Amino acid sequence: MNRRRCASAALTLVCALAVLSAPGSGLLGQAYAAPAPPSAPGPAPTTSPPAVAPPPVELPPGVTPSDIAASGEAAASLDEVRKEIEALYRKAASATDAYNLADERAKKQSAEVVGLTQDIVKGQVRLDALKKQAGATARAQYRGGGLPQEAELMLTGDPQLFLDGVGRAREGQKATRALIAELTRAQEDLKTYTADAGTRWQELEANRAKKEKAKKEITKQIAAAEKLESSLAEKDRARLTQLEKDAALTAQTAWLGSGALQEINRTASAQGRKALAFATAQTGKPYVWGAEGPSSYDCSGLTSQAWAAAGRPIPRTSQEQWRLLPRVGVQEMRPGDLIIYHQDASHVGMYIGDGKIVHAPRPGRNVTVTGAGSMRILGVVRPDK
Repeated sequence: MNRRRCASAALTLVCALAVLSAPGSGLLGQAYAAPAPPSAPGPAPTTSPPAVAPPPVELPPGVTPSDIAASGEAAASLDEVRKEIEALYRKAASATDAYNLADERAKKQSAEVVGLTQDIVKGQVRLDALKKQAGATARAQYRGGGLPQEAELMLTGDPQLFLDGVGRAREGQKATRALIAELTRAQEDLKTYTADAGTRWQELEANRAKKEKAKKEITKQIAAAEKLESSLAEKDRARLTQLEKDAALTAQTAWLGSGALQEINRTASAQGRKALAFATAQTGKPYVWGAEGPSSYDCSGLTSQAWAAAGRPIPRTSQEQWRLLPRVGVQEMRPGDLIIYHQDASHVGMYIGDGKIVHAPRPGRNVTVTGAGSMRILGVVRPDK
């Protein structure tokens, strides 16, 4: 019985302690705290409503989530739209570089085919003339009875005539050997010209195919970007433009603040000043992919034409400019140098000093001046190094 009473008392004590220490009981929980100051009378406190996230940007009819992001979400923020449009134009820029390179090579190969065709015609004319000359020699020998000149000389009874004939025979033999050698070379040259022309023609056709493939890719990516951008409401398009400017400014500020560029106003070379004057004079002209002026440009069309105007021809595409031109450090760059952007070297601008570039941005934009650090820099090349 005593054990039962003790157990019952212990259980009662545990329950009491649990009630006193429960949150909000205000009893045991405040046993060791200073008493709270009296509060002014007022309405009973109410619990705050849960936070509500701002609604996503509503997509216009006809625009699916796949147009904006691969995740398949039903809506996306304007900044996500901006990034998607930027990615589409980046793909178009890369395809434009492929198109320009194929176009440049096709033009070169076409000129080579024309030159080789002309060589083939000249070679055939030369070969025909040599064959005619060889035929005349053979006919002359036939008219002499078919005997070699040595035999004919042995039959003559005049010693002086014999000696003169020996000299002429030697000269004739030498001329015949030279004629045969030249005829052989002409035939070999003609074969070589024909084979080279065939190879160049195959390369020309391959680059024409690459051009067409790149053209389709460019058209596809630009159309997707324009569809996405044009389908936004007018106010959202205005906000999108502002977001582009804000993103560029943020990147430029971070780049300058990083100390990547210590000296911003180095002196340009004489050729650099000419190239720079040409490039800046094109501001306001529209970007058109594949264009090299004078009324419109793409990014590498602008830089290649600017340096051509300065008397320094450079590769046509930004990727070839990055691959072939001498490189310099970002901290060493001066006005006139070319800054190559993105990991695939698909964009290029010309440094003008003061931390800025002049460039042809993308379809729907004009040649303009912007911060050199507003895009991801791959490196710097100097055409006149």
